[in-house]
Amino acid sequence: MSSTELLPDNIRIQMPIDQDKAINIARVLTEALPYIRRFAGKTIVVKYGGNAMGDDAMIDSFARDIVLMKAVGMNPVVVHGGGPQIGKHLEKLGKKSEFVDGQRVTDAETMDVVEMMLGGLVNKAVVTAFAKQGGRAVGLTGKDGGLIRAKKLLVQGRDIGQVGEVEAVDPRIIDHLETGGFIPVIAPVGVGADGTAYNINADTVAGKLAAVLKADKLMLLTNVQGLMDKQGQVLTGLTVKQVEALIADGTVSGGMLPKVRCALDAVNSGVRNSVIIDGRIEHAVLLELFTDEGIGTLIRA
Repeated sequence: MSSTELLPDNIRIQMPIDQDKAINIARVLTEALPYIRRFAGKTIVVKYGGNAMGDDAMIDSFARDIVLMKAVGMNPVVVHGGGPQIGKHLEKLGKKSEFVDGQRVTDAETMDVVEMMLGGLVNKAVVTAFAKQGGRAVGLTGKDGGLIRAKKLLVQGRDIGQVGEVEAVDPRIIDHLETGGFIPVIAPVGVGADGTAYNINADTVAGKLAAVLKADKLMLLTNVQGLMDKQGQVLTGLTVKQVEALIADGTVSGGMLPKVRCALDAVNSGVRNSVIIDGRIEHAVLLELFTDEGIGTLIRA
């Protein structure tokens, strides 16, 4: 838009403008309009991975995207991870991280660190980033309001400590926050029937929340571009059956499997679509939501 300079006597002088830039901005806004209408009033669950929290600039970019979503009438619900942050703190304490099938072995001491990092430092850093962009966010763990009831998860038949899976979700606290104009920011810590805290995979929590909240979309932000074929090209517009075939033939394997299965479970549970995108890209959320091309891998029924 045009820039002006306000003089003391209230005379406004038109300053030179970059017409090409102005036209590009108008095109972007025009392209975004139907998507803003499409998602108005809809709940979108966004999983924000710890690997996507690389620096302050990345966090600020993500925060602006989410605050804009809320400002134009969408209901974003953010679930964040924090694996790298937990690992670094454990290292400072002289405690080595151990994993079984991608799950962190979580004894009582490690669980204390998980709660401190996820429910404390990481959660409040995300809430603060939203506040800096003019958003109103409330940080929660699954313990708050009975949000996430969990039970112990056995991995390959092995007990690896306070690692849990989602047993039930009570969405009432999320409903109240959305109605009040707040952005829920959820750390993936659940609580058992006996009060035991459990460390839960953030992708899993996001997928279960998306299903219970009847979300229109599940967005999984990570540190890869999406699902790749065997030639290294990003695949998108995939159906559940196509993704299952990619898993069966080994195209999708290793660390992507839990994330992909989470996306599949969400779609099979009624979420309209799931998308896996690279959270390191500036304004990745807006590029996926508000442009014709989108980014990453979209999975639908």
